[in-house]
Amino acid sequence: MTSEETENEMTTETTPVEIDRIIAAAARAAARSAETTPDERAHWLHAAADALDKAGDELVALAARETRLPERPRLRSELVRTVFQLRLFAQVLADGEFLRATIDHADPDWPMGPRPDIRRTVVPIGPVLVFAASNFPLTLSVAGHDTAAALAAGCPVVLKAHPGHPELSVRTRDVLVAALREAGAPEGIFEIITGAQAGVSALRHPDIAAAAFTGSRAGGRALFDIANARPRPIPFYGELGSVNPVVVTAGAVRARGARIAAGYVESFTLGAGQFCTKPGLLFLPRGHGLDDRLREAAEAVPVQAMLNERIADGYRSGSDRLSESPSLTALFAPEPAASGFRPTLSKVSATDFAADIDVLGAECFGPVSLVVEYGDIDELRSALAVLEPGLTATIHAEESEADQVRTLLPALTGLAGRLIWNGWPTGITLSWAQQHGGPYPATTCPTFTSMGTAAIERFLRPVAWQGFPDALLPPPLREANPWSLPRRVDGTR
Repeated sequence: MTSEETENEMTTETTPVEIDRIIAAAARAAARSAETTPDERAHWLHAAADALDKAGDELVALAARETRLPERPRLRSELVRTVFQLRLFAQVLADGEFLRATIDHADPDWPMGPRPDIRRTVVPIGPVLVFAASNFPLTLSVAGHDTAAALAAGCPVVLKAHPGHPELSVRTRDVLVAALREAGAPEGIFEIITGAQAGVSALRHPDIAAAAFTGSRAGGRALFDIANARPRPIPFYGELGSVNPVVVTAGAVRARGARIAAGYVESFTLGAGQFCTKPGLLFLPRGHGLDDRLREAAEAVPVQAMLNERIADGYRSGSDRLSESPSLTALFAPEPAASGFRPTLSKVSATDFAADIDVLGAECFGPVSLVVEYGDIDELRSALAVLEPGLTATIHAEESEADQVRTLLPALTGLAGRLIWNGWPTGITLSWAQQHGGPYPATTCPTFTSMGTAAIERFLRPVAWQGFPDALLPPPLREANPWSLPRRVDGTR
């Protein structure tokens, strides 16, 4: 397929007939996939990782051409991460704890009355619709984290490709489908669709059992409402963005203020500020004396390109809206560059910030940030109280300030799903303990994570078997424990 043919394919909506065919194949695959073992699915994931690794040079080159992202180190590191997360979910399958196998044997003396034999585990929820993201064309796209988590759970994936990297999407699809087929996965276990209306139609399809999305609040909320308006609503796991506040105490300013200023600018300009974890607000105590340090760090950031014109236009309108606020004082507001964007940094008092929270507290995707100056801890808490919840909240402080920090932790915990101590929110490691989520509007479902091994839980549904003979139970619940799983039996692990 030529580049021109690929572009034409990706600018054409997948037809309703094709959507029905693709989802019907996914439904058939779901029935077969639900009968597979974790070892079989781990084999699929390793095969996919090997294939993507082998095709890495080609995929990285396509991504660089379509997204304006640099091949090194950015896209190369994305490829490594994409391969790693597939292998990480294979480890989840080998571990077996994700099945949450629980057995309560019959007990005639149970305090609530005689207890029947009841056993609980999880099963794949069914075909999953994944909306690819624009800002991570490998890690959060066709073979991205949501795809890896859903396949690990045993769920077929129908992926709505992002128009920001069309040729890459088609080629990644081809590599992934071939690898899964060769590894013995059911036909129909993975396919892509294209076009905005195709995504909406697929979301409404009765055989889609869950959906995952990473993107804008407006787009995610519209899809969330569609998922809930269906005759049979489905879980919609939307990650919609965040302002990610950073709080700095007076002790931290005295101890290492210059390093904090430099680190903050580096974090909010990383990738031209096009990360959902970009810190958008820096809370500093009044009289911090870091204006010059912040300005110098911002001046040193080179011109950066945005992913595409749509995102660039959104950044322009967002930064223009901020600049119109009379309460702001510019720290660094360069003239627009012909070839890209320079960072923009302003400051405002905590009182003025709280009074104009709808404008000043809104996320702006791109290299722009605000310094919010507070007078005391009470004023800081008042400013935090009006913030919308997000994905992360960071605090820079000294251990000697533990009592002061302790008074802030309830507010920070209420704001975010991940708290960072003396670090920066950009750069999300993939691990067993990772949590990437938060109360709305950060996500549509704050009880789950979209990153890390626990992301598999979004695509699993618990089922209990009561009174069944051992031969009819799923293997995780049989008395002999044929898969050698960690289990809770009669309340004891």
